[in-house]
Amino acid sequence: MRTKLIAAFAATILAGTALTGWASAQAQSVKVGVITTLSGPAASLGVQLRDGFQLGLDRLSGKLGGVPVELSLIDDELKPDLAVTRIQALVGSGKGDVIVGPIFSNVLAAIVKPATDAGSILISTNAGPSTLAGRGCNKNFFVTSYQNDLPHAVSGQFAQDSGYKRIFLLAPNYQAGKDALAGVKSKFKGEIVGEEYVPLTQMDHQAELAKIAAAKPDAVYAFMPGGIGVALVKQYRQAGLANIPFLSAFTVDESVLPAEGDAAVGFYNGSAWAPNLDNPANKEFVAAFEAKYGYVPASYAAHAYDTVTLLDAAIKKAGGTGDKAKLIAALETADFASVKGSFKFGVNHFPVQDYYLTQVAKRADGKYQTEARKKVFTADVDPYAAECRMK
Repeated sequence: MRTKLIAAFAATILAGTALTGWASAQAQSVKVGVITTLSGPAASLGVQLRDGFQLGLDRLSGKLGGVPVELSLIDDELKPDLAVTRIQALVGSGKGDVIVGPIFSNVLAAIVKPATDAGSILISTNAGPSTLAGRGCNKNFFVTSYQNDLPHAVSGQFAQDSGYKRIFLLAPNYQAGKDALAGVKSKFKGEIVGEEYVPLTQMDHQAELAKIAAAKPDAVYAFMPGGIGVALVKQYRQAGLANIPFLSAFTVDESVLPAEGDAAVGFYNGSAWAPNLDNPANKEFVAAFEAKYGYVPASYAAHAYDTVTLLDAAIKKAGGTGDKAKLIAALETADFASVKGSFKFGVNHFPVQDYYLTQVAKRADGKYQTEARKKVFTADVDPYAAECRMK
């Protein structure tokens, strides 16, 4: 596979193979753009997405549906305006048959219209905002991760089932943060003793921790992804608050556990996936990922890997990417072996799948991972699907 810098936009890498004839004498390839965050405190999340997708391609010899892939890698730098510019350059150059990513919902909200208006199929491997699950659903848009509310609803249900009466909520002030806390509150019927929204780049959480200590809740729920989560977890322990159960999604996962270390052990997470899920596809994925990259995959990598497998099956079924209607129909069947086991798409192209309460553990080899402790939801449909009128 050869790699070269694309001058049209910074931090974009074109990794392709020699074009070969397929289904005709004319040379063809599948042009895929992967957009993820590779700069700043959240880069560990974006690297997971990139590595999971690349592993999937490597295991298919750089092809999807038997067709060579021309791959463009875009760093959105967690800047929506920049992401739009780079996506417009991608589709304008004809290199966006399919666009995969991004990590953050604010970036997704910015790129979904320019991507789909250009005729590209956009597959989110992480962000799943409520605004695109209901009336904003789009025939060219799919999600292989989850609808944003649901991993958080796991903790709300767990708190309710555990008999907690009072909880404190903490999230960044953007769409995914609002979806996160909405998800918790959709299942928890007790008292919310504090609800704090902080800047997405905030690293000092002493003010919020002081409010938690004063409120004395039965549990804390925090959605704080990337570097802001690392800071929170360490400061939470240092503040002597570990006796208050710590519930979360994405605050303690494999993308940040190496940095959080022992401070995160025992903390809970809600997820549709965990490294220890017992199915053949997942066992193969986790073993191959750790062998190739030397670190434990997070859900960002798992969903990206699933997306490769999904695309491979759909492009094969559709006979390429030329007929978008056929490709969309093939994608809708979700005829592939997911690392999550049970998986299908709902009417809004969001997953219908199981969700688990997971817990951080330290493995015998000294590495950290989340482990599924109990299934909380089975074949769950997101609460916005009924509003979707796909056009």
